[in-house]
Amino acid sequence: MRDRLQEWVPRIVLAPSFAAIVIFVYGFILYTGWLSLTDSRMLPNNEFIGLANYEKLFGLRHWNVALKNLFIFGTLYIVISSALGLFLAILLDQQIRNEGFIRTVYLYPMAISFIVTGVAWKWFLDPGIGLQNTMHQWGWQSFEFTWIKDRNLAIYTIVIAAIWQSSGYVMAMFLAGLRGVDNEVIKAAQVDGASGFLIYRRIIIPMMRPVFLSAFVVLTHLAIKSYDLIVAMTGGGPGRATEMPATFMYSYTFTRNQMGVGASSAIIMLIMIFSIIVPYLYSEIRAGRDKK
Repeated sequence: MRDRLQEWVPRIVLAPSFAAIVIFVYGFILYTGWLSLTDSRMLPNNEFIGLANYEKLFGLRHWNVALKNLFIFGTLYIVISSALGLFLAILLDQQIRNEGFIRTVYLYPMAISFIVTGVAWKWFLDPGIGLQNTMHQWGWQSFEFTWIKDRNLAIYTIVIAAIWQSSGYVMAMFLAGLRGVDNEVIKAAQVDGASGFLIYRRIIIPMMRPVFLSAFVVLTHLAIKSYDLIVAMTGGGPGRATEMPATFMYSYTFTRNQMGVGASSAIIMLIMIFSIIVPYLYSEIRAGRDKK
């Protein structure tokens, strides 16, 4: 009886949490998938219409603009955050003074919500009260920085804020990877006369492939589901200049009363995320099996 109790107590304790996850996560994912196949508008409608919502979705100019913005934002966000995070990690790996304090400063932005980050950067970049106004008050009257109001440049202000938010977290991932490299390999390279730059380029960085992959997955996931930062900074504007799939999904579901189209966009976003996470999990499982 005691052995049976020890076996079942953990299951009983975890059962409510497991049931909640099944219902409120996977259950609502399936329900969203069903809504995407129905003629739902302001309220759910069980009238099955097949893939009509998906055909309508990819025929909408707003959705194509959102995908284009996601490509621009995601590419710059992932590449620059990874490069900057690696650069900062290499600097901190040199055993500099006050490393703990500097690491905390770099990591601090990740502790702030994207809403707070968006509002702060909106104030900072606003020509009327932010950087441009400050420069004018200091006497630099010719200084202009109106990207956040420019249709062609507003998306890059989102990139700047997102990089500021996430590069410290990426730095921490890379720093952990650097500290995990075998020192014997580095010493052997130093004995052979390899320079510090060559050691990082030919030995250390190639050995950090799993860290790069992890950083790529995390940043891609954050890019695809970006919503609160955009809403706080630009609201998707000016016009549709910073529209993203997540803001498109919210707009069509709750503002334009086209729930079926909004649900189909949510499913497309889910497929995007799965297309990144599933290969990553497969590679990790396969690597674990190869080690055994």
